Amino acid sequence: MAALRLPRIGLKRAYEAGSMDDGLRLLVERLWPRRVRRCDAGIDHWFKDLAPSAELRRWYDHAPERWPGFRRRYSDELNAVEQSAVEAIVSLCTNHRVTFIFAARDEARNSAVVLREYVLEKI
Repeated sequence: MAALRLPRIGLKRAYEAGSMDDGLRLLVERLWPRRVRRCDAGIDHWFKDLAPSAELRRWYDHAPERWPGFRRRYSDELNAVEQSAVEAIVSLCTNHRVTFIFAARDEARNSAVVLREYVLEKI
């Protein structure tokens, strides 16, 4: 029996240069990243509706001690979001190599990490 192969979902800051290995570049932020020109970003799709709410982002404020609460609250928001948006990103991640593009400085504790876990659970 062949092992189940999960899709590759990469993570990359919006301020890093794109590469051929990125596949489809999916911006997963509600706001366009500062100092990034749209023509230079190489974004294929912008999933702003799947980003954390403004209230949740303000509450989290990238405080490491709030990370567990942020993960839980953001997952709850994703469960409540319009399912067609979730289905669209799951479909792209199932059928293509993708990279979630995010703006946060903390590469280990940001919304793209939570969204990747969420999408992989859906697949």
